Amino acid sequence: MKQLVDYVEIKIPAKPEYVGIVRLTLSGIASRMGFAYDEIEDLKIATSEACTNAVQHAYKGETTTGEVNIGFGLYEERLEVMVADSGKSFNFEQKKKEWGPYTPSQAVETLHEGGLGLYLMETLMDEVRVHMDSGVTVFMTKYLDRERVGHDTTVVNYETN
Repeated sequence: MKQLVDYVEIKIPAKPEYVGIVRLTLSGIASRMGFAYDEIEDLKIATSEACTNAVQHAYKGETTTGEVNIGFGLYEERLEVMVADSGKSFNFEQKKKEWGPYTPSQAVETLHEGGLGLYLMETLMDEVRVHMDSGVTVFMTKYLDRERVGHDTTVVNYETN
């Protein structure tokens, strides 16, 4: 694996109105790295789902609003996104079993409540890992496929000397 080139981290209040800031930040980072438009849209949707899950479920029933930490690990060949909260965790594998397997032919309308976000994250990203400890941390990876970058796009070389 290649070494980390840069790391960007932001912290937002666990409120829906701040998820757009994460999307804008991610869009700028992914564009700078050379991701194609469709890949940037996939990254934004998956990351928004992870943030929205944290906002809606992590601090449910608490009188004070918590925070969501978002980290972006920029590598030469990939972008790693981390979304972490310190709210109530859940058993990811158990939830997946309860919701059942997803198939490409399955209509989106038939997915269980809460299952759509996880389905989107797993479908749109190359790798997804969920850790539950004191809260939930979602790690998502999208690889940069330089073959698909158009001729009119400048690709910045992040190689360190």
